[in-house]
Amino acid sequence: MRTHLAALLALTIAAGCAVGSGAVVKGAGPDDLLKLRAGPGLNHRIIIGLPDGTRVTRHKCMENNGKTWCWVSLADRPNVSGYVSAEYLAIR
Repeated sequence: MRTHLAALLALTIAAGCAVGSGAVVKGAGPDDLLKLRAGPGLNHRIIIGLPDGTRVTRHKCMENNGKTWCWVSLADRPNVSGYVSAEYLAIR
C-alpha cells in the first residue's frame, strides 16, 4: 500500500499537479488558446480560451483516457474554474 501511495504522489508531482499550487499556461502557441473545459476531457463544453502566460491555481489532477487533466481556477478571477490538460501547465 505504501509503495502505491508513494508512486501516486511521485506521479502527481511529476505531472506538475500539486494541490493548490500556482501554474502558468505554456505551449498553447501564439495563435491558439488553451481550452478551459467544464470537465476532464475533450468531450466537455469549452468555458473560455486561455492564452499563454495566463496564471492559474491547480486544485486537483486526474487521468482520463491516458491524459492528465487538472482542475484549475484563474489566479485573477478565482470564480472562473474548469479543467485543462496538464501538459500545457508550467509550475510558477
